[in-house]
Amino acid sequence: MRSVGIGSLELEAGGSLPSVTMAYECWGTLNAAGSNAVLIQHALTGSTHVSRGDSEENGWWEGLVGPGEVIDTDQYFVVCANMLGGCYGTTGPSSIAGDGAPYGSRFPFVTIRDSVHAEARLADQLGITSWHAVIGGSMGGARALEWAVTFPERVRRCAVVAACAASTAEQIAFAQAQVLAIRQDPNFANGDYYDGAAPTLGLGLARRIAHITYRSEAEMGTRFGRNSQAGENPISHGRLRIDGGSPVQERYQVESYLDHQARKLVGRFDANSYIVITEALMSHDVGRGRGTLEEALARTAGVEFLVAAVNSDRLYFPAQSEELAAALPGSVEVRRIDSAIGHDGFLTEVGAVGELLREQFFTD
Repeated sequence: MRSVGIGSLELEAGGSLPSVTMAYECWGTLNAAGSNAVLIQHALTGSTHVSRGDSEENGWWEGLVGPGEVIDTDQYFVVCANMLGGCYGTTGPSSIAGDGAPYGSRFPFVTIRDSVHAEARLADQLGITSWHAVIGGSMGGARALEWAVTFPERVRRCAVVAACAASTAEQIAFAQAQVLAIRQDPNFANGDYYDGAAPTLGLGLARRIAHITYRSEAEMGTRFGRNSQAGENPISHGRLRIDGGSPVQERYQVESYLDHQARKLVGRFDANSYIVITEALMSHDVGRGRGTLEEALARTAGVEFLVAAVNSDRLYFPAQSEELAAALPGSVEVRRIDSAIGHDGFLTEVGAVGELLREQFFTD
């Protein structure tokens, strides 16, 4: 993990952040011409750790980036930056403001476009004038697309995987439920909870809501069905009792699975950052202030696009990828990732994603 200061940043909603730090990881070596750089954009609760590299922890796209891999770090300089408002090193609500206290409730509203402007400053600091490719899935795909539209002269190739041109009403509705789950936690304290108990129950509930949209009904049905968790009985009066703020553990297997996903996120993510980044994703609209979608995308005429959809995705429907591709200049075919998983297929089907990228962006 590395970090660099990029100074103050004007925000799309007005005002500014007076001092922004961008955190990132990188692999490989930037060539003298600065022409071999690849930017990979993480998803909503993702981190900068795309690949194991010299560490002992596998990355979230392990097997895609590294020596001899599809994105060969013997040839390419790969960068993954933590999004503005995050909690993995980039300035966010848990960062210390100028008065020595965490921003908390004082952290401003930021957009996908704001983060892309911050990432462009990071690229300047690293000496990268243009990217060989900008690649992202889900929220990362929104950031990749925004890069291509905001800075088309700096993006030669753009991969938008399991993402769309603008967050839809349904996606915003799912997101609102998650945000409210956190804000209504008794420990939220209007976002100023850093000196007390964190709103873990609300964050855990937000993760449960989100994770249902990340997996397909068929996958959950095949994996869990109506089976009970081992040693527990969901046909029980105990399910109506509350113990310590939570129902007594008499669960179906799928409930145990969601509980597990909630615990994992609560242990590694800041609730305020979850709200800030979720709000940024709700704001995603590459056409905002740029005319029609076709007019907004016209400026990307010199960018080569890969648009890919997961065939079982029920959060970012393949039809939304088709709409994006149809509005792009030229003729862009939507490629399909065959997975029963659902939206998370962009993460689990690393081989399929890699083959699409190799075929279009990383041929010898």
